[in-house]
Amino acid sequence: MTNKKIEMLEHKRSSGFVSKVARETFAGWGAKIGLLWVVILTILAVFSPFLANTVPLLVSKQGEISAPFLRYFNVEDVIFLSGFIILLFIILTPIKKSFFKSFATFVVLMTITVIVANIFVKPPALIIYDDFRLKQNQGEYDWSVNAPIPYSARDYMRDSTDTPLREPLAKSDFPHYMGTEENGADVMSRMIHASRVALTIGFIATGIALVIGIIIGGLMGYFSGIVDMLGMRLLEMFESVPVLFLLLTFVAFFGRNIYLIMIIIGLTSWSGYARYTRAEFLKLRKQEYVQAAIASGLPLRSILFRHILPNGIAPLLVSVSFGVASAIMAEATLSFLGLGSVDAPSWGGMLNQSLKASTFNWWMAVYPGGAIFMTVFAYNLIGEAMRDAIDPTTSKRS
Repeated sequence: MTNKKIEMLEHKRSSGFVSKVARETFAGWGAKIGLLWVVILTILAVFSPFLANTVPLLVSKQGEISAPFLRYFNVEDVIFLSGFIILLFIILTPIKKSFFKSFATFVVLMTITVIVANIFVKPPALIIYDDFRLKQNQGEYDWSVNAPIPYSARDYMRDSTDTPLREPLAKSDFPHYMGTEENGADVMSRMIHASRVALTIGFIATGIALVIGIIIGGLMGYFSGIVDMLGMRLLEMFESVPVLFLLLTFVAFFGRNIYLIMIIIGLTSWSGYARYTRAEFLKLRKQEYVQAAIASGLPLRSILFRHILPNGIAPLLVSVSFGVASAIMAEATLSFLGLGSVDAPSWGGMLNQSLKASTFNWWMAVYPGGAIFMTVFAYNLIGEAMRDAIDPTTSKRS
């Protein structure tokens, strides 16, 4: 049997199994509700500059039409919008390719996007939001199109007459449907922009952990023996590290950097993925198609990651859904303790303001707390459904 035929057979087998698991996972209402919430969260994160922005989207001044908000697009805005377009292109393209090739294409294109955005995107360092409100109130524009929520996440509308922390719809001249936080910023706007932190920390931290876990776990399971023993000792060392205390230590020394938090969570949470990968590789390495690949003289990289891994990745996907939820909870915990990112709005940081000034500010607890609960609950629903679809002993569907 030739190498090409082996690859075709394994691709057909693995893709068929993945398709079956996907169909059974989202056959129930629980996983559908979870997926719907994740999709809504993704849309809010990608299009947040269009949904919540003090800067007008379109204006006409003396007959000349312009889009002022594009001048204030930052690197994060470009990356999220480009990533969404790239992902749609990969999904909707008619060319058939494997999951791993699609993932590799996405990673390469996103890496190029991040580099180009950091080089060429240079928004103004200072934005005076009151200037835009003043121009609109004074009628300098012939007409203007504003975002549905006309407040940016960092638009701090302080008022010297009263506290900036206001309940929903407390003022008629500047209606805030979810109230304002302690600096006067609109809560709904910050809720939308904070969805970016929840998505990025979940997927980036989990992605780092997944790559490390697959590599180490795959080597442990395939070679067994001394490699397996050394790998297990390394795995046990990392499992003994208290992640929260490690995060607190790094934040104390290096500052509150959201990217540093992602990296630390990823570097300390790979042990579970390594265990799953090791178990699958131990089971699959003696299969006939693997032995045929070895006999055909394929390189080790191809045997491990093109023949064994696609057939053992399903249990990893279950663990990934729970890992994303855990990463979101870890970031929310840090932000609630006042140790999250300084600039980026965060649900945990907003939740921290619910007990400011010895009073309970219910809107600062209900909205961010509900968002954290729904996000973690959604990933857990998907993970539970996927686990039932993979394990025939717990599956409720025939």
